Amino acid sequence: PLLHARAAISPSLLLTHCRNEEWPEAEKAEKLARGAALKWASGVFYRPEKLEGLGQYRNRETQRNRSIQSRLKSTVQSYLEGVNAGLEQLRSAAQEVQSVCQDLGAARWALLDGADRFQGLQQMRALMAEHVQLASVVQVLPQLFSVHEVFSHTLQLLRGQHLLEAHAELMMMEHLRDDILSQLHLRGLSSAQATVLSYFGGLQELNESLAKQLWDIVGSSLRLVREDPVLFVTAVRIIEREEKIDDTLLLEATFLPPGRPKGWRQKFYHVLQETITGAHFHAARMDAEGPGLARHLTALQKDIVSELRVVKDLMVQCVPAHYNILSVCTATYHQALTSHLQDILREDLDKQALFLLLEWTLRVYHSPEMMGHPDLLPEVDVSALGPLMSPELVDQTERKYVVKVKVSDVLEWMQRTLEVEFKEWFREEEPETDHQGFFQSALPVIVMQMLNENIQVASLITDSLQQKIYNMALEELEAFLGRSVKPLAPLPILTDPGSHGQAPQYYVSYLLAAGRQGLRDVVLPCSWQLLRVRREAGHPTLLLCSFQPLCLQLPSRKWLSGSQLVSSMCEVIDKYAKDFSRVRKPVFTLLLMESEFLVASQYLRALMQKKMVCKSKEERGQLCDRLLQDATQLRELFCGLSLEAVFALRELICLKDPTLLSLEVLGFVTKYPDVSDEHISTLLDLRGDVSKEVRHMVLDMMTQHPQVLPESYRPIFSTILVPPPELPLCLRKGKCA
Repeated sequence: PLLHARAAISPSLLLTHCRNEEWPEAEKAEKLARGAALKWASGVFYRPEKLEGLGQYRNRETQRNRSIQSRLKSTVQSYLEGVNAGLEQLRSAAQEVQSVCQDLGAARWALLDGADRFQGLQQMRALMAEHVQLASVVQVLPQLFSVHEVFSHTLQLLRGQHLLEAHAELMMMEHLRDDILSQLHLRGLSSAQATVLSYFGGLQELNESLAKQLWDIVGSSLRLVREDPVLFVTAVRIIEREEKIDDTLLLEATFLPPGRPKGWRQKFYHVLQETITGAHFHAARMDAEGPGLARHLTALQKDIVSELRVVKDLMVQCVPAHYNILSVCTATYHQALTSHLQDILREDLDKQALFLLLEWTLRVYHSPEMMGHPDLLPEVDVSALGPLMSPELVDQTERKYVVKVKVSDVLEWMQRTLEVEFKEWFREEEPETDHQGFFQSALPVIVMQMLNENIQVASLITDSLQQKIYNMALEELEAFLGRSVKPLAPLPILTDPGSHGQAPQYYVSYLLAAGRQGLRDVVLPCSWQLLRVRREAGHPTLLLCSFQPLCLQLPSRKWLSGSQLVSSMCEVIDKYAKDFSRVRKPVFTLLLMESEFLVASQYLRALMQKKMVCKSKEERGQLCDRLLQDATQLRELFCGLSLEAVFALRELICLKDPTLLSLEVLGFVTKYPDVSDEHISTLLDLRGDVSKEVRHMVLDMMTQHPQVLPESYRPIFSTILVPPPELPLCLRKGKCA
């Protein structure tokens, strides 16, 4: 059965066998097909009863093979017919191409033969161009001939202020001119453009005449919008027409006509700004004094508010919204005011004018009386425009004002007041007293009232101006207190504690009443300057004058031997303390504190004058004892107020071992950081037993431990000057002595 199956299927595999030579994988495919066929045949014809249908199967396969072969033949035949048709078309096309090449060759020779004939066409082309120019000119001749007539009519309309009609005719003529020039430009007929422009030469005059009327209207806009807004609206409409023409030409046209773009909208803004500026800020030179400046600023305030109200209520309705006319006018006023104020400040202004400018700029300008007026809000907002005066200019103006106040009010007025008061000091009776028996005088009250008034006035402007007046008042008050004792200089104040010499009998009482008592009413901020003022007020100048001659006697060996020098000092201090008790307690305490500081500083100053050097250990001990007795006696006089600096200095003198001076000096400079190398060197000289090595060690230690003055520390040694060292005298042939 298997052999019969192979014989039955072998014709169907004939085509596959034929392709094996062309398709490399055909053999593999054939094997797979044979295997599949054998598998199928063995499954179908495995049983003997199935072999009966083998003949039918062979017939079916034979018919199917014939059908396939028939279709293959018909397909191959149709392909062969198509190939034949294509070959025929290619053959025909080749013949046609050959024919065309022959025709082109003939045409080429024909063109070469007729080249001379084309020279005449160039002349014809030139004649054609001239004809086109003549035709263009002929077409516009009627319009060109009517231009001058239209010019005359337009000029009459302008003179009659029929601006819209005049502008319409002007636009018509400009359109005609631009159209002709554009056509000539496109055709390259530039020679004819000059001829056309000569016909339209009057357009420039008409444009200038129209523009002049427009800018006159814009210059009177604030008046016209109230009286005749139609004329102003007409001017704005003409400006907007021209702006649209400018925009169109800039965006679309390839040819820009002469005189374009006109830019009349920008010119509108410029004229409006110049009108505002010229009306208020370019006037003749005004009076820079206070009254004249006040009238000028008041007029500016009134006019600006009034005109901005007109712009907000009327002009805004007469112009397009994109003009932002209210913002433009507001910015114009603001910028013009800024420049105007700077011009005013270049003048030499008095204090009243400077105050007016500061007040008007920093207070009035933003107040409800001007730019913050209810009729202008909220549309008018100058906060985004910056300040009228820069912070630097405000500071400069405030400083000028302070100088003017100082010169015209404080200095001159204080001096006159002091001169009048000083005449009272020579009276032969005590100054007035209050109900408690304390001295009193009108001088400090008047002075402080004047200073406080200036401070209160400055507080109406800015805190910075108030602070500047504060500082000036403190400086001048300190100087005034110093000047109040200058009349004392020519008086022969004697050192006798029981007598004032030729000085007036109640000189001290008047001085205390006038220069010190009123300090308790000072209405000034607490600061280091105020402390200086209070110290100046509490400085016992007369005590200093009486105390200095006594200090000239120390240090000396007479003083070491037990003189009554400190007792005399105590008598002088006690005498002045009785006068101090006639002032109120705060100033009285201050006077006592200043007296203590004065006694200590003068005592230390005398010790630093290099008048004596201890020659022995016994003399150093004697010096220590004298310092202890003096400091104790003075401390008892001041009711417990200590003289720590004198006691600390005594410890340096009393130290027995000089090698320990470094530690002792370190503690001393730590407690009194203003002491210098010269002070320490002078104290070491006073001891008389310090070697050069110890001195260098002490000074090196001070260099290695620099001190910083605390804020609350009151310097005492920095006010004491040490005499310079004496240079050794060298002879020609001897040793230095």
